[in-house]
Amino acid sequence: MERKNQGYITRRRFLLRSVITGGSLIAAEAFSKSGLAQVKAPAIITSDKMRPTIPYGVASGDITSGSAMIWSRCDRAAKMIVEYDTSESFRNPKHILGPAALETSDYTARINLANLPPSQQIYYRVTFQDLADTNIYSAPVIGTFRTPSAKKRDILFAWSGDTAGQGWGINPEWGGMKIYEAIRRLNPDFFIHSGDTIYGDNPIQAEVKLDDGSIWKNLTTPEKSKVAETLAEFRGNFIYNLLDENVRRFNAQVPQLVQWDDHETHNNWFPGQMLMDDDRYKVKSVSLLAARAKQAFLEYTPMRLDCNDSERIYRSFNHGPSLDIFMLDMRTYRGPNTPNRQTVASAETDFLGNAQVRWLKNKLQNSKATWKVIGSDMPIGLVVRDGKSNFENLANGDGPPLGRELEFADLLRFIQQNNIRNVVWLTADVHYAAAHYYDPGKAQFTDFKPFWEFVAGPLHAGTFGPSVLDNTFGPQVKFQSIPPNLKQNRPPTEGFQFFGTVKIDGDTEVMTVALHNLEGKKLYSVELPPEV
Repeated sequence: MERKNQGYITRRRFLLRSVITGGSLIAAEAFSKSGLAQVKAPAIITSDKMRPTIPYGVASGDITSGSAMIWSRCDRAAKMIVEYDTSESFRNPKHILGPAALETSDYTARINLANLPPSQQIYYRVTFQDLADTNIYSAPVIGTFRTPSAKKRDILFAWSGDTAGQGWGINPEWGGMKIYEAIRRLNPDFFIHSGDTIYGDNPIQAEVKLDDGSIWKNLTTPEKSKVAETLAEFRGNFIYNLLDENVRRFNAQVPQLVQWDDHETHNNWFPGQMLMDDDRYKVKSVSLLAARAKQAFLEYTPMRLDCNDSERIYRSFNHGPSLDIFMLDMRTYRGPNTPNRQTVASAETDFLGNAQVRWLKNKLQNSKATWKVIGSDMPIGLVVRDGKSNFENLANGDGPPLGRELEFADLLRFIQQNNIRNVVWLTADVHYAAAHYYDPGKAQFTDFKPFWEFVAGPLHAGTFGPSVLDNTFGPQVKFQSIPPNLKQNRPPTEGFQFFGTVKIDGDTEVMTVALHNLEGKKLYSVELPPEV
């Protein structure tokens, strides 16, 4: 069994030797020693004012045993260049000339690093070459990640969702989005962001009066001061989160697997919806808003785009022999929000949609990993309403499967019939943390293997809940992180912000799932031995 303690110490040294400069995590090594001379050396010494800048840092994501996506953004038209090495001193770096960051992508760019060695700490630095004057380069910005192992070893990853919602933005006096720093300190192998990466429908005001009379003070920008309708405003929502120092530092160290939910566009949206009753919007077509939101989402996340469907968000990842991860999209292919009581499946009851369900069944059936983790942007058995009579989630109240539940019942039946073992669901969305055990012995629909679902969040948003459970699939509350009568939309200052961690032991493959608070304190933990 391999262990990454040495990598952890190295990464700590690596970060300590870095400095925060110009809003980015910048290597302390001088640019003249960066090794870029092997690409093309600057002809003259250039003042910092003339050089391209990388104001929002770097990020990595969608890692596999041999590849990773590297993301960054420049302040102008420039060519992205990445150097990477297994040594933090960059003794023998490889150089990759990447794409041009242009206006069409809001000056964002990404590079796929391929043929990486497994189970290695990779150090990378991003530089941009000014396209208006190719002799001028930005200062390098550094990041790191660890590739999965081809052999069994300890795995630690984290998940949560919901960033900058309900008007709770970046408050520098309070310390910004502090939960990102709490997660980073645990040094996870990767992080699953379970959706609501932004709140395009939640403007940020400069001040919010708290219940005790004190004032929460937000950093504000023009794009976050109204609901997002234009592409520039959706992009501005993603930029807003990157203004936070905790987020940038987190991005430079922790690779991410990212999915979306509703607030990237509009609360509880579905394709074809019209916002006739929301006077904040001049653009009434949610499909148009969602198209702009998805473009910004794909530009600002370190995702590997599918060559056959460049807008597809659902995808899967292998993290060695112990773990496969399946990232879902419960937003793009759903039918309209209705009373959700249909007795026959149809396009109206779609939640994942036929193509995604077929993909998931095939991936689960062919997975050779011990654990199959499904990253879901919504919980299964918690009732989430949309108005008085419609439902946003698949859960629609107690009783046999109806409406969107028909699709999920079919999936659970498939898992049982094919004896697919060790399936665990991770999600966010409801703005509190919980552990649910789904027991066919206590369900209305019983044709499934028992399983666990763990809920975490919010990362930095208002706290809500707890929500009502639907007994269709027999969920039992094993833990919830908030009292039953909590006043809704609690600010981050009250501490009800949550994330989860998953540890898989490299020897026994026992999975330990824990739920943590804002400070990283463990609130609940359960060990799940693998079914063999």
